[in-house]
Amino acid sequence: MSKFEERTIHRKTIFEGRIIDLYLDEVSLPNGKTSSREIIKHPGAVAVIAITEEEKILLVEQYRKALERTLIEIPAGKLEKGEDPRESAKRELMEETGYTCENLEHITSFYTSPGFANELVHIYQATGLKQERELQLDEDEFVSVMEVTYDEALNLVKEQKIFDAKTMYAVQYWQMLKQQEK
Repeated sequence: MSKFEERTIHRKTIFEGRIIDLYLDEVSLPNGKTSSREIIKHPGAVAVIAITEEEKILLVEQYRKALERTLIEIPAGKLEKGEDPRESAKRELMEETGYTCENLEHITSFYTSPGFANELVHIYQATGLKQERELQLDEDEFVSVMEVTYDEALNLVKEQKIFDAKTMYAVQYWQMLKQQEK
């Protein structure tokens, strides 16, 4: 047991949904006192940094209800139960952009909001892209695909059209790749 560990005394299920579950945990703190924690359980997600032969990144524009606005993001989606993240990344790339890839490399994984959620996002880089077919979106999914240059991506960040962590990470990663090429 680490010196910071909080031991769960009691867990109450507040909500069980299609994507997330919400729990209220009563915990024992390292100092012996107790507190409560609202915890969101999430199946995890994948996101794909897909850069074309023409040095453009594939992005999708979509409305995000939780934010009440449209964002421009890298292709991404949640893991299905028991799904391998690598296979999920391939599936999401195809569904959201119509592209397949010859190579798919795991770059990193990170927790999105560890203060209250266990969502782990796995980031992959796709190379050897080939447009195979039209989008295969879910019935409730509406996106448009964009191919943008590095400079255009930077402008989208400045304009706060790219405004989420995974896509900002993708732009920074792309910058790092560009610097390594020099």
